[in-house]
Amino acid sequence: MKPLAVRRLGRISYSRGLELQQRLVAERQAGSIPDQLLLLEHDPVFTLGRNARAENVLFPAEALRDVGFEVYDTGRGGDVTYHGPGQVVGYPILDLSPDRRDVHRYVRDLEEVMIRTCAEYGLAASRVTGLTGTWLGNEKIGAIGVRIARWVTSHGFAFNVATDLSAFDLIVPCGIRGRGVTSLERKLGRVVTLDEAMDRLTTHFTAVFEREALDLRDGHGL
Repeated sequence: MKPLAVRRLGRISYSRGLELQQRLVAERQAGSIPDQLLLLEHDPVFTLGRNARAENVLFPAEALRDVGFEVYDTGRGGDVTYHGPGQVVGYPILDLSPDRRDVHRYVRDLEEVMIRTCAEYGLAASRVTGLTGTWLGNEKIGAIGVRIARWVTSHGFAFNVATDLSAFDLIVPCGIRGRGVTSLERKLGRVVTLDEAMDRLTTHFTAVFEREALDLRDGHGL
């Protein structure tokens, strides 16, 4: 199996996350590093994908910044979403060549990672036809927005563990009306640590993508 460097970066700004991804994508395209999986938390931020509609952000960007949220236009697919403390953000930097060059399959595989992780907690997550992400009934627990350049991936998934879900009230999450957002802690009614969730996400990520994890917990070398 191909190696996968798994790096836990703690809580970082969204701009720092973008900077790391851009550098690692270039290095992966050049073949100078193995596949990577960055696991982290972001400072509170709303990100708008390439397909974002302005009306899905319910307050002006200046007003959101005034109360502590960053706002970024970004190069991933999808609409608007929220990242913040208590949420595991995963940025896979994978070379999908030669045998996984299928965007649809890649997105379904990310969903599968989160579905399997939920199952470990006794939660029956699923897909919703026509929508992206991982769902518990009518509520989304895992969001996906990706970018693929020369078959190397960036951006990725966000999995709600202990997230302050009230932040989602300031937007129309992923541009989807009439559905809610949830978290592991809300569904389980108990504390779940991010390290525990990261352990389980890593286990299922390596299984689904057939990689061998090299666990570099402190982000050494970045």
